[in-house]
Amino acid sequence: MPVTCAEEGRALTVRVEGEVDHHAARQLMEELGRRVDTALPRSLTLDLGGVSFMDSSGIAVVLRTWRRMSQLGGVMTVRNVPPQAAKVLKAAGIDKLIPFQE
Repeated sequence: MPVTCAEEGRALTVRVEGEVDHHAARQLMEELGRRVDTALPRSLTLDLGGVSFMDSSGIAVVLRTWRRMSQLGGVMTVRNVPPQAAKVLKAAGIDKLIPFQE
């Protein structure tokens, strides 16, 4: 699963591509954890524009990343959420915890 990161100051943008399912979720969580722990950003933007499919495993990925950012005193936003992934995340109420951007 391709993950691309861009840092600007204390802001980290992570773009995820491909399928976020139970096969890819563990690897993605580990990768996001490494990137956050290395960069120690004040803000994280999770760009899901390249995600072609997401199941409930994606909820765990987003929540774990949000929780880690909270532990670091940072904030997180999710942007470019495809309709199918938005349906999964909104059904779990993620949009009430984490701001979604177009």
